[in-house]
Amino acid sequence: MSTKPISDRLKDLGIELPQTASPAAAYVMAVTSGSTVFVSGHIAKQAGKPWVGKLGLNMDTASGQLAARAIAIDLMATLQTHLGSLDRVKRIVKVMGLVNSTETYTEQHLVINGCSELVLEVFGEAGRHARSAFGVAQIPLGACVEIELIAEIE
Repeated sequence: MSTKPISDRLKDLGIELPQTASPAAAYVMAVTSGSTVFVSGHIAKQAGKPWVGKLGLNMDTASGQLAARAIAIDLMATLQTHLGSLDRVKRIVKVMGLVNSTETYTEQHLVINGCSELVLEVFGEAGRHARSAFGVAQIPLGACVEIELIAEIE
């Protein structure tokens, strides 16, 4: 595995982490318990606003993957703010994705790959994680995708 700092890997990928979002309700963005960090669900955003849509109705899988990739960037920004450095991440343990989709849409797993693939690119083998992907009737604010993450830290 590469010993290159995560900040350099992000730079190589042309990714600049955004400012972290504030909680939209009665919760915090991340909580550490022992050596585990639980990052709250992040909704997809486009130009700073909820990325609204329903897969299988007015969005296709490729657009959903882009939304999930955008969420991965936001999740990493929250982790960095919470930890001070992404280099403290020992392993991405689990990703859980919710896809706002019609009852006949069945490619939720492919949508969430947009997040999973970027996490793997950034963290290398430490980014290989367990995962769940669910289709849901609605996500807060009409967002197309929401993803949460669990990480082990040093």
